[in-house]
Amino acid sequence: VKMDAPHLPEPCAEKRVRIIGSELVESYTVYIIEVNVGDHSWTVKHRYSDFHELHEKLTVEKKIDKHLLPPKKIIGKNSKSLVEKRQKELEVYLQTLLNRFPVSTPKVLSNFLLFHLYEINGIAAALAEELFHKGEQLLAAGEVFLLRPLQLYAVTQQLKLAKPTCANGDAKADLGHILDFTCRLKYLKIPGMKAAVGTSNIEEQSLPFDLSIFKSLLQIEISDCDAGQIKGLPSLKPTLATLSIHLSASSMKEILVPEASEFAQWEPEGVDTDCPVTAIIPTWKMLTTLDMSRNFIRCIDESVKLIPEVEFLDLSYNELSLVENLQHLYNLVHLDLSFNKLTVLEAVHTKLGNIKTLNLSGNQLETLSGLSKLYSLVNLDLSSNRLAQLDEIKNIGTLPCLEKLSLADNPMCIIPDYRTKVLAQFCDRASEVCLNGTTTTEKELDTVEVLKAIQKAKEAKDRMANNDKKILTPVDSTFTQRCYDVYNSACDIIPQVGFPCCCEEEWKPWTANLSNLFVPPSLLSFTTTNQEFINQLTAHINQANREESTPIPCKTTSLEDTDQGSPQSGDGYFEMTIDDTNEIMGCSSSSTIQEKMPDDVKKESAIDNVKMVLWSLCISVGEGLSQRPSCLVATDSSLVVFHTRSEEPASTLEELMENLETDLVVPYTNIETFQFDIPEVCFSLKVKSRNTRWFFFSNAQSLKEMHSCIVPNVDQTNEQVLNSSNTQVFIRQFLNSWDFEESEGSVKGGHLIHFLDLGSSTSDKNVANNSQFPKNSATLDVLSQIGLFESGQNQTSNPMILFLTSRHLCILMVDFVTVASRDPSEASTMRSCSKVIRIPLSFTLLDPKQCCSCRAVSNSRRFYDEHVVELMAGHECLTVVFALPQDKFTFLREFTQLRSNLREIKTIALQRTKKGHLKVHSCPTPATATERIPTSSIPQEVPRPHLTLSLLYPAKSLIQKLMEDNQCPSHLSLSSSLLLISSLKGDQLVHFFHDNIAEMENEELKHILWTSVLFYRSPDVETSACVLLSTKAIYFILDDTASSLTNQSSEQKMYFTFGHKDTDFLFSFCFTLKLKDLQSVNVGLFDQYFRVVGPSADQIISCLTRDGYGTHRFLQQLMMVLSLLEKVPSPEPSELDFYSQFGNKSTGKMENYELVHSSKVKFVYPSEEEIGDLTFIVAERKTPQPPSHSFNILLYVLVFQVHVVPGQTAQNQTVLQPKTLILTSTDVFLLDEDHISYPLPEFAKEPPQRDKYRLTDAQRIRDLDRVLMGYQTYPQALTLVFDDVPGPDLLCHLTMDHFAESGRDRTQGVGGDMGEVHWCIFVPGADSRERLISLLARQWETLCSRELPVELTG
Repeated sequence: VKMDAPHLPEPCAEKRVRIIGSELVESYTVYIIEVNVGDHSWTVKHRYSDFHELHEKLTVEKKIDKHLLPPKKIIGKNSKSLVEKRQKELEVYLQTLLNRFPVSTPKVLSNFLLFHLYEINGIAAALAEELFHKGEQLLAAGEVFLLRPLQLYAVTQQLKLAKPTCANGDAKADLGHILDFTCRLKYLKIPGMKAAVGTSNIEEQSLPFDLSIFKSLLQIEISDCDAGQIKGLPSLKPTLATLSIHLSASSMKEILVPEASEFAQWEPEGVDTDCPVTAIIPTWKMLTTLDMSRNFIRCIDESVKLIPEVEFLDLSYNELSLVENLQHLYNLVHLDLSFNKLTVLEAVHTKLGNIKTLNLSGNQLETLSGLSKLYSLVNLDLSSNRLAQLDEIKNIGTLPCLEKLSLADNPMCIIPDYRTKVLAQFCDRASEVCLNGTTTTEKELDTVEVLKAIQKAKEAKDRMANNDKKILTPVDSTFTQRCYDVYNSACDIIPQVGFPCCCEEEWKPWTANLSNLFVPPSLLSFTTTNQEFINQLTAHINQANREESTPIPCKTTSLEDTDQGSPQSGDGYFEMTIDDTNEIMGCSSSSTIQEKMPDDVKKESAIDNVKMVLWSLCISVGEGLSQRPSCLVATDSSLVVFHTRSEEPASTLEELMENLETDLVVPYTNIETFQFDIPEVCFSLKVKSRNTRWFFFSNAQSLKEMHSCIVPNVDQTNEQVLNSSNTQVFIRQFLNSWDFEESEGSVKGGHLIHFLDLGSSTSDKNVANNSQFPKNSATLDVLSQIGLFESGQNQTSNPMILFLTSRHLCILMVDFVTVASRDPSEASTMRSCSKVIRIPLSFTLLDPKQCCSCRAVSNSRRFYDEHVVELMAGHECLTVVFALPQDKFTFLREFTQLRSNLREIKTIALQRTKKGHLKVHSCPTPATATERIPTSSIPQEVPRPHLTLSLLYPAKSLIQKLMEDNQCPSHLSLSSSLLLISSLKGDQLVHFFHDNIAEMENEELKHILWTSVLFYRSPDVETSACVLLSTKAIYFILDDTASSLTNQSSEQKMYFTFGHKDTDFLFSFCFTLKLKDLQSVNVGLFDQYFRVVGPSADQIISCLTRDGYGTHRFLQQLMMVLSLLEKVPSPEPSELDFYSQFGNKSTGKMENYELVHSSKVKFVYPSEEEIGDLTFIVAERKTPQPPSHSFNILLYVLVFQVHVVPGQTAQNQTVLQPKTLILTSTDVFLLDEDHISYPLPEFAKEPPQRDKYRLTDAQRIRDLDRVLMGYQTYPQALTLVFDDVPGPDLLCHLTMDHFAESGRDRTQGVGGDMGEVHWCIFVPGADSRERLISLLARQWETLCSRELPVELTG
């Protein structure tokens, strides 16, 4: 009793009511009532009409005296005197009511005074009534139930009272409903609050509550409660699996062992001990997850002995400074200690033996020595600590299972190229480690290999430190060869033997001016790895300094060694000397990794030493704009910019040094700004007291390293803060939010390019770098169409930057002159001086005329092979020059990959010979001395899908089958590109597929189907298509009408309206549906068509074969191909006996007209409901009189209705209109049918605009006069001639067409006499045609008792 003294059960407490004031709200008075029950009080507001309503209910229910309530007043009801008088009277009225019902307050009065929110009887009654109505549903749903501490306090207090559980007589409010619910509840959440509840003075944190009423809890979450007030937690031990406590505890002990406050010495159950103990405490046997994050815990105490089964422990956002006592948790797998006050970890493996995930982010760790033996660790988060030294990573570099590591927001992150240096510590496991959530790239792995080789070289250097000679340390030859081949492999392709090669000739558009547009690859070997070059360069710079009147002061700072790390070129060995001016040699030309040299090797230098060399394309803007390849050299004290005088690229060191000319020598102190203008693409340099500004373009890695090498030496007071950290964010700022799709998340590229005009190849004006494009330029036309240049203005053509997104080619045009004139510190300068043009990737393809990749022998041909890409934007050619080496091949690889991933209609180019046949797999002969037709429409530099021998030389049976499939039906209208495909024979088909269509590895062509197709996005456009089924995808080669199906804007669609001058190539459209994206196949009635369904609306296509045999063969092949797909095996059941394994097959079974294939693709066949719906639609058009025999559909077939359009020529023109023909026992119907919208896809938000079937015409079979067969109107068409005798049975009220011009449909066909109706029907399938004639004849004979007249026409 003493413990509960502050919280006496409230029924013993007196209930008092006071009206403490009133306020005027609009035109009525509101009285403020203060209710006191024991120590708790709250306020309620009511107007007089509320009192009146209460009184009326009480007089009815409880027989209260009618005159107890003060009477209403009409006049002066808001006067001050009346309000004060009424206030006292109402207070007396309420107090009288409370005295009248001392034990159980009536429900209406309880709700009036808000007892159900603040008074324990009212709260318990309200909760009981709620659970009476909803309790069973809540338990069945298995959801988390929310109870506030005040509700639990009320129930706890009620249970202490010696009174019936249903004191007020209402069975719904019986306390038993609560106890029944709490005994079975599994998931509970108790959210407290620090402030007072509502208008009361009740503070929930101070209210005790008991949890022992819960008997089945699996999971509980408590927040903002005082741990000392939570009673009965140990009673949850038998069932509780997950315990979460937040903002409630100052120690783990008060939650896990509340008994410890009573017993000084205690031990967990089942532990043998010699020490005297006062209590044996049962353990939490079922608890596997404990979340005590966001509390005030200072240490991990011995209470963890009681939770031996815990696997997940979260102690984040506490005040821990030590990791202790966790050795008792031998099942612990995941531990979160983030955002505590940990400064050091010692021998953690002795406490965390089986840990797999460890989160230590947000602490103050400076060393990782304690983690070195956590051999089971898989995921480690060390972000936001104080790790500054890369050597610390060695402690975790040997952990054998570590896969994910996070080091973000540590001081070491500012170290240049820290990712590769961290990964290098993992040695052979570098490829398996995911650092900061980013998978390791191939380039990083190559750099890691270089670093490992450098480390070996350093060790060798240390061993021979007393030797003054140069030491040549051999490197792993296979790796060196790989570094070398990265550059050379793209160019060194063996020329074809036996044919004269056009590559021996000059590339016609070549001029000497082009040499300023690109960085020759040969220069990339002259970097810090080339010791002789560095020595001569150092001497050259110092000589220049001495010749100047005021020499540049040398800074006496210690030299930092510069190691190269990007595998682009190299000599295959490392060259080192003891002299500190020499560099450790690497295997790269463009990126730098800085390592500190040992202190004993460092010494002050008297001369200016070269620290880093960067070859780049430099654009300088002073009085005008000029550009040329430059060499940017960082020395100890200054920055030097060189260029080469010669137009021919230097091949030897002597040539280079002779032609090297100094552009700029500037001490670091004289640099005004040195900053990135375009992230990862370009940085700029501005020197004090000079107007010229230099922009340098190179690869991202080299730029970052040069930037980090120079910036520490430059005092930039007004450095621009880039508002974008990477190219993706940078490009995004140029686009509208609705232009930047979610799918365009990754931006690739950042290549510096120029456009060439090849309209006049003899003139030097074809170079985009010249002052302006020629006015009559063909390139200018297309560039103005896509907005690159404004025609009619003499605009200087700047270099452009090319980016790739998942769906667009983005061209960034920068006005460098304007940028240079602005203040470099303005963040928005680049944004305001640039614009981005987007060309859809689906409309862009590599120009199929690109020349062969033989070994180049002349400068022009070498330049073309290494730097030029010709693109087709629509039908127009764009010639692109890539300024930097390797950019062309990187672009080609990224472009091909992104284009193959497009999920929309895209253009393709098909090649044909002069005779009009497709040219495939034969050695071409040159058309002229300098031009040559390649063997395929894809340039040879592009990475092609790998082909095995079996794919290159397919079996004869497959070739024979493909030839049989490649028979185009006569009724399909074909464009010239489809005509070419239909003319292919034999293995030409296979080679055509691999050369022009295939996009994936080891793909084999299995089936060809010629059909009409409908796209879900354009249900009205039926287009001819050649469908190619391979082992990986379904390719739809489309007719030219497909240009209207694309999702692009009208400006972009105009590309396809231009004629193309080149007769060697035809342009067509292709849509690819990868088999891994295929979800279901809907088969039409009588196999007349089928629909393939992918994951989005763009990937739903209906194929109207109008031929049951063709549909059946295609579906058969599709099922066979799907069976070959690699699928993830489903998890096997635990107990699988022999008979159930081979007797029960879950896949390939037909249920509800759905066949679920083993590849998880559904084949949905027509159900009886579909036939029933169609029967109903047809039957409801007949007379209300029931026919004498049962009504059923005999034949459903897709046909064409032939309409004759009179032409100017003697030959009339025929138009085929798609129809659905239905034959019943007495009638023939023609319908328009929607083949693409039904059944509705899962993502459809509204029904289609059209019904599935729309009846257009009908005739009785008994009115059929004769059938005409032959070639007169249309080859192999049937003309059904009906007598025009309107009967009670006909569809006179069918459509609005009935009211159209008379005779429009009454005399269709040729030679139709008045009083006759001609239906000219073309049935594409021969078997369907024969079936229609035989069924018609049979039914006609049944109805008319004679044979059907059939006439043959010429």
